Amino acid sequence: MRLPETRDLFAREFEFPVSRETVIERVGETDLEAPTGQNETIEEVLSRCETEDFNSPDSLYGSLMTFVSDGFIGRKYYDDRGGFTDPEDMEEVQF
Repeated sequence: MRLPETRDLFAREFEFPVSRETVIERVGETDLEAPTGQNETIEEVLSRCETEDFNSPDSLYGSLMTFVSDGFIGRKYYDDRGGFTDPEDMEEVQF
């Protein structure tokens, strides 16, 4: 399942508030497709989250987005204004 599709899944599957334990029991085995191929399950992602209860599909989705691994993130340190920036080469710029 693509990550953006999980918000609708949560809205369909749960009555809110819902506990993290309930989410893991019911949809935890759902595979999330990472652009890099480093897929994770919802359970793996939520295991990094300390929130015990979610009040809405948006809060659950927000937590999922916060705790996905680097495989779901585009190019790290990329800046579309100037290309790829190596954090080792970053210098302080004064204007």
